[in-house]
Amino acid sequence: MERIIKELVDNQRTYFNTGATLDLDFRIKQLNKLKEAILDYEEELEDALYDDLNRSKMEAYLCDIGPSIMEINEIIANLRKWAKPELHYSGLMCFPSLFTRVYKMPYGVTLVISPFNFPVYLTIGVLAYSLAGGNTAIIKTSSKSKSTTSVLKRMFDEYFDSKYIVLVEGGHDVANICLSQRFDKIFYTGSPKVGKHVLKMASDNLTPVALELGGETGNWAIVRKDADLKDAARKIAFFKSLNSGQICININQIAVAEEVALDFIEELKKAFKNQIGNDPLNNLDYPKLIDEKAYDKCIKEASLYKDRIVYGGNGDKDKLKFEPTIIYPVNNDEEIVMHELFNPLLPIVPFKDDEVDSIIEIIKQREHPLALYLFTKDHKWSNSIMKSLQYGGGCINEVCIHMMVKGVPFNGTGHSGMGAYHGVWGFREFTHPESVLKGYTHFNMNLREQPYNQKKFNLLKKFEK
Repeated sequence: MERIIKELVDNQRTYFNTGATLDLDFRIKQLNKLKEAILDYEEELEDALYDDLNRSKMEAYLCDIGPSIMEINEIIANLRKWAKPELHYSGLMCFPSLFTRVYKMPYGVTLVISPFNFPVYLTIGVLAYSLAGGNTAIIKTSSKSKSTTSVLKRMFDEYFDSKYIVLVEGGHDVANICLSQRFDKIFYTGSPKVGKHVLKMASDNLTPVALELGGETGNWAIVRKDADLKDAARKIAFFKSLNSGQICININQIAVAEEVALDFIEELKKAFKNQIGNDPLNNLDYPKLIDEKAYDKCIKEASLYKDRIVYGGNGDKDKLKFEPTIIYPVNNDEEIVMHELFNPLLPIVPFKDDEVDSIIEIIKQREHPLALYLFTKDHKWSNSIMKSLQYGGGCINEVCIHMMVKGVPFNGTGHSGMGAYHGVWGFREFTHPESVLKGYTHFNMNLREQPYNQKKFNLLKKFEK
């Protein structure tokens, strides 16, 4: 396998060095072909997502297929503008040169490592920016989402030559073989633990890396006592049910003002029942956990808090389904709120509303989350918090859809990621800016050249000031 992957990398580097991918018309043509491939394989991808995650056709389109097409459309519409060289005034110190251009150059051969939870969008959504930047790509999808990986493999093999785009199948051993090769750019989506491993292996070749990570200590939602409880509950129930909680930007725990905690929990119960019914384990549209290991981890953690489960708590191992489960009350220092859950468990941490700063301080002290959600009518407070904390992105009185806004960056910081993509930020992530000054053979000053003297020194200081 190592020989095969090395050959794929070498072939892609040879192809990249021909300069074929530099042409913008070529890139746009390939992006259109990628969109055509998705539309052609749409039904097969929907079936594969159902097989892997029990995701309904609507949820498959809402979360994977639709966003992939939207991403490609935005890139095609803006690529010429993004790729246009920037023109900068060179400044007096560079006289007689007047202008410097910044060219946006592709890195070369890229490696895209995608996760199981959104195996289409988090593969194609990243790949599209690699192609937009003028790169070639080797894709390593998750071995957990077997059906989707199989369909994507056939799709790429049919529509693209392996010297340009190729998907390699396999587990961690194959990922490590890929990481041991000399790539020019790596984009990894997954856990902080594996992210550290990717970064270490990439350092052997000094390969630049972008990491989209889930947040080591989880994403918080804060519900103040002045919040619209019914609205907050409705949105949180939707989000926690989505993909059975297996979302990197999902809510890991909710801090709720104790003055309204019981009322909020009742609204949350109603919202879950309204959206997925009284028996979610038999709801054909309610997603499952990815595998037995994920199911066992979920039920083991739930059992530790069985005396505080106020809603849900049941599972079906044969179906790999576990109900949305509200756990209350939970202290802010308990184990369940100290790590990313990635399942439908939902611990609720009560706090006194006039002591909300204590919750903010906890968030500050822990690893930076990938997302933050605030529910309150106090816009002055919420704006000040959003402007002062470090996190990936978030919403006020809403959940998750900040990452769907065109043109704004998405990713975390620290243990929740590095780099950014979506819109022009994705193009920038997969290109390297090269500054080129154009000099002249006439009117050159000898100010910078020896021999130095006081007159030159005085003139130099005058120019710099």
